[in-house]
Amino acid sequence: MPNIRSWLFIPGDSDRKMSKADASGADAIVLDLEDSVAEHNRPIARQKIRAFLDERPPASRDYQIWVRINALDESALIDLAAVVGGVPDGIMQPKIDSPADVQTLSHYLDALEARDGVPAGHIKIAPVATETPAAPLRLGEFATVKISRLLAMNWGAEDLSAAIGAATNLAEDGRWALTFRWARSVMLLAAKSSGAQAVETVYVNFRDLDGLRATSRAAAREGFTGRVAIHPDQVAIINDAFAPSAEDIALAQRIVAVFEAQGGIGTIGIDGEMFDIPHLKRAVKLLASVR
Repeated sequence: MPNIRSWLFIPGDSDRKMSKADASGADAIVLDLEDSVAEHNRPIARQKIRAFLDERPPASRDYQIWVRINALDESALIDLAAVVGGVPDGIMQPKIDSPADVQTLSHYLDALEARDGVPAGHIKIAPVATETPAAPLRLGEFATVKISRLLAMNWGAEDLSAAIGAATNLAEDGRWALTFRWARSVMLLAAKSSGAQAVETVYVNFRDLDGLRATSRAAAREGFTGRVAIHPDQVAIINDAFAPSAEDIALAQRIVAVFEAQGGIGTIGIDGEMFDIPHLKRAVKLLASVR
């Protein structure tokens, strides 16, 4: 499956915002049943999301529809029972403590897909993997616990700061504070070790498009493959930042071509720069993602 560059969050109880989803340009929209929806509005939000899904079966659209449910110890099962029959592409799972929580969600989806006639394994999972104090400490377990539905992993700075009682998640220089830089890095490694897409967290100042662009490009250089958006104006910038540039594609094509032409060698030179097998693997992966 191609990398999902932009994940646009939309409150599941907002008809106005949901009506704009088709034209958002996002690779995936995430219809929210958690933090952006007041608890008393969740029953109507479930109905609205199910109607939205029923009107847009997977074959009829060129973007993915995900649903962020509530935590397993809250109303996750009620959320899932309401939306699985609408055949969402995936479920975003908040506030996990470990891969065991993702396994539990996968088992729930096994049963509900069978109940609702959804092809087995169709619905994928993307956990928000750093929102509790325990979660970052157990991210390494994703390297050995294989979950077939696991498509992507995201990290959350806001919920983690609230959970640990931090006054802020930023250092004095404006960068993430040490704890949050560490959680972000471990999440990136956990995603890569499990074969999942690594998703950068939200950029909360949605009016600062220059800052969004700079930090998204930096995240892409680090290995992140996409980013959460909280406003439609962020989508195009995120899509651009996480898409290979024309120069990146051209260089990858040259690397592959020269290695093929000089078959059997482990190092090549292009324009005075040396490239070895890891560069070749990266180039092949980049070209595959473009295709």
